[in-house]
Amino acid sequence: MLENYFPILIFLAMAAGMAVFMQGVSFLLGPRKPYAEKRSQYECGFSPLTGIRIPFDVRFYLLAILFIVFDIEAAFLFPWAVAFKQIGFTGFVEMVLFLLVLLVGYAYVWKKGALEWD
Repeated sequence: MLENYFPILIFLAMAAGMAVFMQGVSFLLGPRKPYAEKRSQYECGFSPLTGIRIPFDVRFYLLAILFIVFDIEAAFLFPWAVAFKQIGFTGFVEMVLFLLVLLVGYAYVWKKGALEWD
């Protein structure tokens, strides 16, 4: 049975070899013109010359988490809509409960003012 996986192993070895080869060629032939700005860290749009303890608004993180939650919701809705006839009433009730949980979370975030940008 392991001989069926041999072509996959060859493919993975070739992919890894190609990646190492391209990185090596880029390292050997690429231009090296470093300067201070290029070597500095990029910190989410903030100047890298400031201190590391600058205040950062938590709402950015909250908004990112909200985006992920509702993105996952959309990812669950598409397969559910496609298989709606096959899953029947039980699948419908489960999806309604799932959406109600998300709606309660959205109402909580809205009530806390996390979506306000003053």
